[in-house]
Amino acid sequence: MAQADSTLLVQPQAGTRTKPRRRFFSSENPWLWLTPALAFLLFYSIFPLFYNLYLSFNEWQTRKKIFVFQGFDNWTKLLADERAVNSLKITFTYTVIALVIELLLGLTIALLLDARPWGANIMQTLIILPMVTAPSIAGMLFRLLEHSEYGVISWVLYGAGIIPKTEPLLGGTGVNALAGLLVVDIWQWTPFFVLILLAGLKGLPQEIMEASQVDGAGWWNRLARIKIPLLRGVLTIAILFRLVDLYKVFDYVLVMTAGGPGQKTETISFYGYVQTFQQLKWGYGAALGIAIMLLAWLTAFIYQKIFRIKW
Repeated sequence: MAQADSTLLVQPQAGTRTKPRRRFFSSENPWLWLTPALAFLLFYSIFPLFYNLYLSFNEWQTRKKIFVFQGFDNWTKLLADERAVNSLKITFTYTVIALVIELLLGLTIALLLDARPWGANIMQTLIILPMVTAPSIAGMLFRLLEHSEYGVISWVLYGAGIIPKTEPLLGGTGVNALAGLLVVDIWQWTPFFVLILLAGLKGLPQEIMEASQVDGAGWWNRLARIKIPLLRGVLTIAILFRLVDLYKVFDYVLVMTAGGPGQKTETISFYGYVQTFQQLKWGYGAALGIAIMLLAWLTAFIYQKIFRIKW
């Protein structure tokens, strides 16, 4: 009798279902569908990161054609490199100016398009064109437009007395060279803010807008006290994405100025390119690449903490 009772205790109760064993190649297994993406991430993102980290502690010997372990020499050299510090300052200056101008222009254009003027649909379509242009092609285009002799932009600036012919946008002593790079960046990436902010404006609750008009709120009060606070989430995400992307500016510098004149437009990304592929200092170039990544990560981390971004 005791044996029968123990047998009954271990038997499953009626109506309960045992969980079927899931096979890896079953269509219901989520890991089967995630495997291609994880493999792509592993080989094209994680592996290069660790390989760059390994290279940063070594240096390529051209004559011996081998990597020689250097320890922390590349990192100590990076901290004491005045050229790297200068390129970092240029990168910060470029980032702040481009971000502020693109944000203000993008917000202004988005507000104008949100008012639904005549031809708004066509303008929304055409404004995407700069973004789909390759940065290298855009750089070549503006290199011609800003040419000191026959560039249209230079001709307009000369005529308006904004810059003298002795100091063109591209050339001279390099006083206006950074502004020449900013022109193409602003032209190509202001539409990024326009599209994101315009989508945010279209998503605002119309009841609040109509109620503010009934209460007699003017255009500026509606913008400053209603629209911009409601757009806070969209603005913070757009600024974060553009901020991180500006740290990596390289194409315009390579095509238009090559870091000159006199290293006045040499960003940190371009300096890493020079050290890696021109000076063949692969270990030091890898250290610069890791430093750029850490800088972008630290900036994004601080930015998220300040504005309390929740994904």
